[in-house]
Amino acid sequence: MQTYDRDIVAWANEQAALIRARRFELLDLEHIAEEIEDVGKSEQRELTNRMAVLLAHLLKWRFQPERRGASWQITIRNQRRGILRRLEETPSLRVKLKEPAWWNAVWDDGIAQAAEATGLSDFPETCPWSPEEILAETWFPDRPAQP
Repeated sequence: MQTYDRDIVAWANEQAALIRARRFELLDLEHIAEEIEDVGKSEQRELTNRMAVLLAHLLKWRFQPERRGASWQITIRNQRRGILRRLEETPSLRVKLKEPAWWNAVWDDGIAQAAEATGLSDFPETCPWSPEEILAETWFPDRPAQP
């Protein structure tokens, strides 16, 4: 059994040492390629998860005005900051914001989270808000963004 299958951290350290020693012929290239791809997938998952949480809270804000509170505002603010940080640190993720299939999946996840939290089920089928609105620091579904 390879170190990769037993202890990925030890495997990663071994691979780094081999690279530094220029022992390229000993590298586990297949697993290295998988791990590099996984880094990109991890970044995409974080963006997707943060956006779904943000959308769920915006839905709750819009459809349960009587329950609005500081904790929802904090979650909305933190998710926006996290998303904008991801987009700044990994600009290639911005393409996701232009992909209709990605938006549909994220919207579905946001609706599922909001439905579970609220017990409501009459949310819009598609996202009624633009990415610019969703990510605007002061925008909430019931009022325009402040300059």
